[in-house]
Amino acid sequence: MRILSGAQVAQLVGVADLIEPVAAAMVEVSAGNVEMPLRSMVKLPPSPEGSANHMGIMGGHLGTPAGHGVKVLSLFPDNPKFGRSSHSGLFLLFDGETGLPVLCMDAAVLTAIRTAASTAVGSRVLARQDSKVLAILGLGEQGHSHIAAMRAVHPIERIVAWGRDRAKLEAFGRENDVEIAATAEAAVEGADIIVTATPAKEPFLSLAMLSPGQHVNAVGASVAFMQEMTPDIVAGTRFVTDYRLSLEPQAAEVIAARKAGLIGDGHDIPEIGEIIGGTKAGRRSAAEITVYRSLGISAQDLAAAHAILAKAEAAGVGTVVEMK
Repeated sequence: MRILSGAQVAQLVGVADLIEPVAAAMVEVSAGNVEMPLRSMVKLPPSPEGSANHMGIMGGHLGTPAGHGVKVLSLFPDNPKFGRSSHSGLFLLFDGETGLPVLCMDAAVLTAIRTAASTAVGSRVLARQDSKVLAILGLGEQGHSHIAAMRAVHPIERIVAWGRDRAKLEAFGRENDVEIAATAEAAVEGADIIVTATPAKEPFLSLAMLSPGQHVNAVGASVAFMQEMTPDIVAGTRFVTDYRLSLEPQAAEVIAARKAGLIGDGHDIPEIGEIIGGTKAGRRSAAEITVYRSLGISAQDLAAAHAILAKAEAAGVGTVVEMK
């Protein structure tokens, strides 16, 4: 078994390296060549500041490349205030033939890079090819990683960022050399692509704020008690997801849209793998508003882990221990 630190994972791969492996995995997902139980969340005692802490467990099996694995994460929203990651844990990859563990690595870096790669896959398929203006709503790790992700698949010329913490917003602007906006409305106005990457409890992006031709990559609020978007976005856009079975119980805006009667059982929400595979349509006109609702699934972790392991073996990076 090869053991990799977060620094070693970041040294081996960037977002661009994982785009094709993740795209292939999404086709496998939509073809049914996976086994993926829903993410399990264990409620933990809150932080002294009152933030809800959780342990998340994501496991699954991917058909090609064959293998199974599990990710265990501590989700502590207040950690960044103290210079720590809000998502920390480990990912374990097992060999598909022997069942033996072959890779153990830092899960925080894996999650950041593969999530951004997944967004790049969705954005490449759904956003207009001439998209040049990017709005980043969210100032955490995913906000940073998604700048590289969007630049990997679109000719981005201008970036505008927004977040509720003014000091953090200004620092984000300096660190990434991007413009900052005072409000979410100002950030999305004129944007071609919008990325929402926050742990918001209440929605801040509504259909009324969106314009024809825009594309939204919604990657934050990945559990049902968080919500970035109002439910009218589900009904009023070409709404696409990574995995329908995880969307229905975990995406708060979809749950709210069904409860309000905005969408019914027959409402079509394609998977990105169906669009890549050609069985469903993606963007149907230049004026259509599209949304890629990515909740994050174990197939993405597994595909990324295989790619990282191959690079680590070729470079001789990591600590190898014998497992029998």
